[in-house]
Amino acid sequence: MNTFGKIFQVTLYGESHQDAIGVVVDGVLPGTKIDEKRIQDDLTLRRPGAIGTTARQEKDEFKITSGVFSGVATGSPVHIMIENKDVISKDYEHLKTHPRPGHADFVAMKKYNGFHDYRGGGRFSGRLTAALVAAGSVAKMMIPFSMKHELVSLGTCKDPKKFDAYLTSIGEEGDSVGGMIKLTIDHIPVGLGEPMFYKLDATITQLLMSIPAVKLVSFGDTLDLIEAKGSAFNDVIIDDLGTTKTNHSGGVTGGISNGNPLVIHVFVKPTSSIQKTQETYQFNEGTIEPLKANGRHDVAIARRVGIVIENTVACVLADMYLLQRMYDNQH
Repeated sequence: MNTFGKIFQVTLYGESHQDAIGVVVDGVLPGTKIDEKRIQDDLTLRRPGAIGTTARQEKDEFKITSGVFSGVATGSPVHIMIENKDVISKDYEHLKTHPRPGHADFVAMKKYNGFHDYRGGGRFSGRLTAALVAAGSVAKMMIPFSMKHELVSLGTCKDPKKFDAYLTSIGEEGDSVGGMIKLTIDHIPVGLGEPMFYKLDATITQLLMSIPAVKLVSFGDTLDLIEAKGSAFNDVIIDDLGTTKTNHSGGVTGGISNGNPLVIHVFVKPTSSIQKTQETYQFNEGTIEPLKANGRHDVAIARRVGIVIENTVACVLADMYLLQRMYDNQH
């Protein structure tokens, strides 16, 4: 639904072209220092500006209306609101009957019987990830882990120095490309996660797959070792801390963190809304008609989604961290 978490709970609200989007974060430890500059810095990392990103310019200035007093968390739910100010809703009027290929326009229309807010993708828009970033910023203020994300490829280009030129050429074609992001988390203790229905890797995958356009989540070197034998894939333990000679499994064994760095690869698909004309079904006419998507869209969403991935995983880790603290206190 709209809420994630057992102890550290995150509830998202809003749509792309409504007055505001936001998040309610419950379970923040009382006394946690809430650094508003850190939240703003993370939101700035998500904003467009680089070649290949949208022309929509939301400042993402936020307001905390509850749960924080004198710079620290009170123990009450923390409410963070982010206004939508740079909207051009008329660009989406035609999508009511002519849904974009690859986008959620069609399924939203059917699921909600046409009552959904279709403007800018509504509830299915990447705009909602700004609220996820804000929630993850708060999560990172609670957990003692080191997190780093990097964009490792865009389409066929694997050289970051060539990303600008590559995306310029794709944009001139009126098309889009996907990309792969690598996230590494250090200083993870042994024990985060539960063995059946709340596995660390499964839960991280669930939440990452909730981000619009994410199509693949892989841990460790799995994508490079699909054809490997067990003798090559197994991570051999080399000390009493559980340190392994390799980290092919990306820091997770049996759904539980094993003390090695958590390494996650995430593939973000090409933007569905492209300038190139596509032939697709028009519901009013009952025929296949040419569609050119209006609006302002990224040539490569992957270029600015790294902080979204990092902070989304931080929400999972905060929840797992609090669960483990409860477990530890019982022993």
